[in-house]
Amino acid sequence: MKFRQRALAKLQSPEEIAVPVRFARPQGWLVLTVTVVVMSAAAFWAVTGSVSPRLSAPGVLTHPEGSYVLQSPVAGQVTAVFADEGDWLPSNVPLLSVGTEQEVQTVRTVAAGRVTSLVARIGTVVTTGADLATVERIDNSDSPLVAMLYVPDGGGATIPAGSAVDLTVQSVPARRFGVLRGHVLTVGRVPQTRQQIAGFLGNGQLGERFSAQDQPVAVMVQLDRSAGTRSGYTWSSTSGPPYTIDSATLVSGAIHLPAQHPIDWLLP
Repeated sequence: MKFRQRALAKLQSPEEIAVPVRFARPQGWLVLTVTVVVMSAAAFWAVTGSVSPRLSAPGVLTHPEGSYVLQSPVAGQVTAVFADEGDWLPSNVPLLSVGTEQEVQTVRTVAAGRVTSLVARIGTVVTTGADLATVERIDNSDSPLVAMLYVPDGGGATIPAGSAVDLTVQSVPARRFGVLRGHVLTVGRVPQTRQQIAGFLGNGQLGERFSAQDQPVAVMVQLDRSAGTRSGYTWSSTSGPPYTIDSATLVSGAIHLPAQHPIDWLLP
């Protein structure tokens, strides 16, 4: 029977009992110490620290009462238009007229407001129920704007009234003039359908846009006023843009939610 040389050497050599056993290298102790310190610091921050999350949502500048659409009561041809886009009109005044073979029907404003769009012009042939104009409900031409944000369903429950909001305005370069400041005024209780959004804004395309993925919750944001800016509102920059901002301008809102301890994310 043949044995390997290493096996025979092992049997012949005495046990090395006196040789000390090294449990860990110095580098290992350093790594362990650093790991313990980092984990302790992270645990302390998770309990005592705070994080202010933000919730992003698309929206549009408008007025608190929204807008309404005037539709043609008859099929015919527009024979007269008595106002221009941008005009403020009181309630129950003629806006335009539609003529048929039998008569001329006058279309009047339902409530006081500003004409934001005139779909029909003189000579336009319209059908019964066709959209003629959109009027924004405001008491006077100086009524302040608000921002309507449409938060995906489920996010509205986390938004308390008074939360700070930063608004990036589509028509204002944010890198140059900053963002518009505001605070949450109201939070809708139930999700909005496409028809409800379109009815409030007086715009079917915006209804489609804001309800494309889900039925959102409407959040009304009051814009912070400022007498020192051209627009009349507060911006993150000193003076904001050197021009006014108007309704029907798209915005993107970042809502500042209440601060939370990081450990709260781990607890049920």
